[in-house]
Amino acid sequence: MPATPASPEVGIPTRRRGRWLVIAAALVGAATVGLGVGIAVAGDGDPPSRQEVVAEHGARVMPFDLEATTHVFAPDVDGGIQTVVADDPTDDRQVDLVRDHLRAEATSFRRGDFGDPAEVHGHDMPGLDVLDRSAPRLDVTYHDIPAGGEIRYRSDDPTVVRALHDWFAAQVSDHGRHATSG
Repeated sequence: MPATPASPEVGIPTRRRGRWLVIAAALVGAATVGLGVGIAVAGDGDPPSRQEVVAEHGARVMPFDLEATTHVFAPDVDGGIQTVVADDPTDDRQVDLVRDHLRAEATSFRRGDFGDPAEVHGHDMPGLDVLDRSAPRLDVTYHDIPAGGEIRYRSDDPTVVRALHDWFAAQVSDHGRHATSG
């Protein structure tokens, strides 16, 4: 049988070109239908809220249960206090998880390592860039308190205090019902 001449446009034998076009059209059609179904499924629910995303990221960083604890961010004239307490003060497991986490965070923050909050809230979180660079100008101490723990932040640098207040406000906003300002 003689060779079928090739179409100069696509390099496919002319006799088979029609079949290839039908197959290509079928694949494009299937992909379009699949994409349409994907869009319909994705469009069925609303995208997650900022607070839902933060809670999901927080679950990877914070070992305690957000549903069983409350964050309080209380700015003051030279810094502020971050408190996390178990909603049930008799929940020893949550209390221990809060205290262990805050102790470790305070150690990291003293070194200028705010990587955990960046992982939870994003690297563009208000105040975070200044706090990352301000370890020498920021005093960070941890204390156990009934039902949880607290981190105290102090600075005599107004830029650092302003960054801390911005960071606190962003935390309250991002954590929603799991946080409050004090």
